[in-house]
Amino acid sequence: MTLPQHHDIVVIGAGIAGSSIASELLERGQAVCIIDSAPHPASACSSHAYAIAHPHVGRGAPRLLRLTRIAFLIAEARWGKVWNQHGIFQPNKKDKVFNRDDVAGYLRSLDLDEGMAQALDANDAMRACGISQDGIWLPRGASLNLFEATQDALAPHPKLTCSWNTPVARLEKVNAGWQLIDPHDRPIMIAGKVIIATALETKKLAASIDVRLPLRPVRGQLSIFSIDENSSWAARLPHTAISGDGYCLPAKKLPDGNYQWIVGSSFDEGESDLRDWDASDDFNREQARGLLNYEHGDLSQLQKSGSFVGVRCVAGDRLPIIGALTQRPGIFLATALGSRGALWSALAAKLITTQVLEDDFALLARLGFAADLVAALAPARFFAGALAAAPALGAFASNSKPILPSAPKAR
Repeated sequence: MTLPQHHDIVVIGAGIAGSSIASELLERGQAVCIIDSAPHPASACSSHAYAIAHPHVGRGAPRLLRLTRIAFLIAEARWGKVWNQHGIFQPNKKDKVFNRDDVAGYLRSLDLDEGMAQALDANDAMRACGISQDGIWLPRGASLNLFEATQDALAPHPKLTCSWNTPVARLEKVNAGWQLIDPHDRPIMIAGKVIIATALETKKLAASIDVRLPLRPVRGQLSIFSIDENSSWAARLPHTAISGDGYCLPAKKLPDGNYQWIVGSSFDEGESDLRDWDASDDFNREQARGLLNYEHGDLSQLQKSGSFVGVRCVAGDRLPIIGALTQRPGIFLATALGSRGALWSALAAKLITTQVLEDDFALLARLGFAADLVAALAPARFFAGALAAAPALGAFASNSKPILPSAPKAR
């Protein structure tokens, strides 16, 4: 009988996370096999062409603030070829008093200089980015096509092996490492180290080695609107991206003089339906009003011309799960990227490569990636102490209480 082929490093999942990790390992001189059930990379949520990327600057969640700053800097460097820097404006919440000096001081406390974040009143914001609202201007904010980024990361390489149309049903420990088993219970290959980067599918693969992860699907729909050049909306359309309750990209003028404007996204917890929902388009129209502070805008003038529906994967505590599964040596996870795939995938590439190769932690330290941040992302944060200390007892319990919103909310 022919023995399954052996690879030192196998990445399961060829979306933005898996491709980023594979690319980083290739850059470090490693041979990598990437495996996916689809016939090509970026077949699911990573087929998204309208992602935005910026540091998080909201109040609270100090670890999230530190993490997104580091992740943004890594992503900016990694995605240079497809990084479309146009700036992103974050409006002040309507129910919050805006004090420019206070906000500027807060941004400095986050180690965000004016090259990354500026507190602007409505007049200055109008001059800087054409948005007549108080808020924060993120001049280095960008959008990118995740599909193109994924394709670029998996460009042909002499040390890269790709296995398409190959679903993995479960993992099994063998002497030489980990065996990947297909849905017909046949061995696919054996790997010394396995990196699982399959979004929600990670939950099933982890369960096959008696690990329980609190992962949930969240459906999101972007709406692509066509707007007549004579519409009352035309003069208000933004020349930059806006991120607040929902987000939008800069409006694009079409050859016929009309405009295309992409607005999103719905946030439908527990849903994995990839069909268009009219209700999501209506939700995004209301988001559009809020983003532009155009309370009386005629929503019928936002004519739908297309959409994108994706299903994101989130953990109970809203942080990604990135790192070594220490209770199962040789297994690494990169999942629960939620709506920040462009940022978290770039960070995951650095962190997991460092852990797989067991070196270069000094690089992470130079980026500000302290031990507490590594622990905040680690899979171990979900494991109950008694069971984590005794893996022979079987499945690990979760200490995390989900904080998922109870109603659809844009992200």
